[in-house]
Amino acid sequence: MALGGMFRNAAAIYLHLVGPFRGKKSGASLARCLHQTLVMTKQLQARRLNGIDHNPWVEFVKLASEADVVNLGQGFPDFAPPDFAVEAFQHAVSGDFMLNQYTKAFGYPPLTKILASFFGKLLGQDMDPLKNVLVTVGAYGALFTAFQALVDEGDEVIIIEPFFDCYEPMTLMAGGRPVFVSLKLSPNQDRELDSSSNWQLDPTELASKFTSRTKALILNTPNNPLGKVFSRAELELVASLCQQHDVVCITDEVYQWLVYDGCQHVSIATLPGMWERTLTIGSAGKTFSATGWKVGWVLGPESLLKHLRTVHQNSIFHCPTQAQAAVAQSFEREQLHFGQPSSYFVQLPQAIQRCRDHMIQSLKSVGLRPVIPQGSYFLITDISEFKSKMPNLPGAADEPYDRRFVKWMIKNKGLMAIPVSIFYSVPHQKLFDHYIRFCFMKDESTLQAMDKKLQKWKDDLRP
Repeated sequence: MALGGMFRNAAAIYLHLVGPFRGKKSGASLARCLHQTLVMTKQLQARRLNGIDHNPWVEFVKLASEADVVNLGQGFPDFAPPDFAVEAFQHAVSGDFMLNQYTKAFGYPPLTKILASFFGKLLGQDMDPLKNVLVTVGAYGALFTAFQALVDEGDEVIIIEPFFDCYEPMTLMAGGRPVFVSLKLSPNQDRELDSSSNWQLDPTELASKFTSRTKALILNTPNNPLGKVFSRAELELVASLCQQHDVVCITDEVYQWLVYDGCQHVSIATLPGMWERTLTIGSAGKTFSATGWKVGWVLGPESLLKHLRTVHQNSIFHCPTQAQAAVAQSFEREQLHFGQPSSYFVQLPQAIQRCRDHMIQSLKSVGLRPVIPQGSYFLITDISEFKSKMPNLPGAADEPYDRRFVKWMIKNKGLMAIPVSIFYSVPHQKLFDHYIRFCFMKDESTLQAMDKKLQKWKDDLRP
């Protein structure tokens, strides 16, 4: 359109809007007319957003930012990635100038090649970088792409509680129906600390959740928030049911290198008959302690991944090239050192287990009862004694106790955790509102700051 035509159209619109007020003195009336004309009256949000607009993380992070708080709630390291990973990123930024440009849509070729080689050995598969690997914007992006690609309107998705809190809204946004099954805590008779291994699936209950509408089961091992590492026997139960009912398994294994006390991580895709129906999700952020890089991946058979590629190519198209190049170089280094004392995947869990043990002892000192995690960044701790001693903490009458407790702890003790009830479906939240989650993937200075807060807490408890 010529500029003259544009101006004539604009003038006509202006006269249409202003005409009724020409000669009048009321600027307010003109403003009202313009407002009534321009404000939309249709419902703006898509129906798939109904009920998932509230995010508890925003609330608790905001509370923590308003006080002098040691943040043990959010799951990120507050220390540097390994030197080799940082150097790889620096090289990616300052080296080949073409790394500033687009790369292949489904992954930077050196990264898909090393992921296929590295994980192919672990999963027992001859993986094709072009067919069996998709690079995504973090594991979060991998999960979203998987749900959008595979879950249809009315499909059921089995979610094991406690669950990473994005699984439910991602299921709903895809049009699916979440079906929940809770891990059950076996009674501990000796009053020693519980272990995350004591939280187990009830085989009969799990089997009852499968129906003709079940499309997928989402598995998270090591589990966030519990730190449970699913045993081979538990995985065999899940695998048997997935095969019996022709169900896809989406397995979130971002903490696979962070296992403790000699535990072994087992990928369900390695079990007989499971590669063909499993998507295995990983994260460079968790693997190399660089969560801000937002590089994740999905591994699986071509029959499943081709549908994820369709979503990927019609949404983000591809991920930042330089971050992918840095991750590729980091994995190439780890492949050379794999299984040796020099491997980061050997050194990191040894260091973080010491952080875990430090936190466990510190929390016990104020009467909290941590559940010893087998893996991940996190542990949960039982606050039942506080619930019985301080039942009437401020908050809404229907607000789960753990959320009120965390707000009280932020305000009065200077410590931030995350209430475990947010990792449960609404009907089950009140059943598990006597636990809170701490992140121990922290620098020694952060743990020392925690100790100071806890020492003051102990002093307050003394008669």
